[in-house]
Amino acid sequence: MKKVLIALDFNPTAQHILEAGYELARSMGAEVTLVHVIADYTYYSSLDYSPILGFDQFSNLGTVQVDTVAQLENAANEYLEHLKTQVGDPSAKILIKDGDAGEAIVEASDNLNVDVIVLGSHSRRGLDKILMGSVAEKVLRKSKKPLFIIPVSEKNKS
Repeated sequence: MKKVLIALDFNPTAQHILEAGYELARSMGAEVTLVHVIADYTYYSSLDYSPILGFDQFSNLGTVQVDTVAQLENAANEYLEHLKTQVGDPSAKILIKDGDAGEAIVEASDNLNVDVIVLGSHSRRGLDKILMGSVAEKVLRKSKKPLFIIPVSEKNKS
C-alpha cells in the first residue's frame, strides 16, 4: 500500500482522525493526501459562529468570515496546511472538493488511485443521521477501496 487518503471535516475531532491516519500511513511508508469536502456553502454561511470548528486554535483571525465559496476554500486550504504542518509532512498533498461528501471522497479515492481511505465516524443516530446522513456509511457502500474508520465523538477532541 502506497497511497492513503485522509478525509477531514472541520469538527474538532479532526486532529484525532489525522493522527490515526498518519500513524497508519507511516507504518506502510505511504504517501498521504488530506481531503476536505465543502458539502453545502449555505450551511457554513448560516452558522452564528466560526464555520470552521477548530480553526481558531491556530489562526490569528479567531473566527473566519466566509462570504464567498472562494473564501471558504481558502480557509479550508489554510486549515489543512496547518494540519499537514502539525504532523510534520511537507510532502502531503491537499485536496479541496465540493459536493456530496461521501461521493466526493469516493471519487477522489478513485481518481488518486489510493490504497486505503481514512475517515472518522461521528456515530450520529436518530434524527441527526436522517437529516445529515452518514458520510462514513455512504463511503462504505460506494467505495471499492478498503476503509480505516476512526470512531470519534466530542470526547475524542484533542
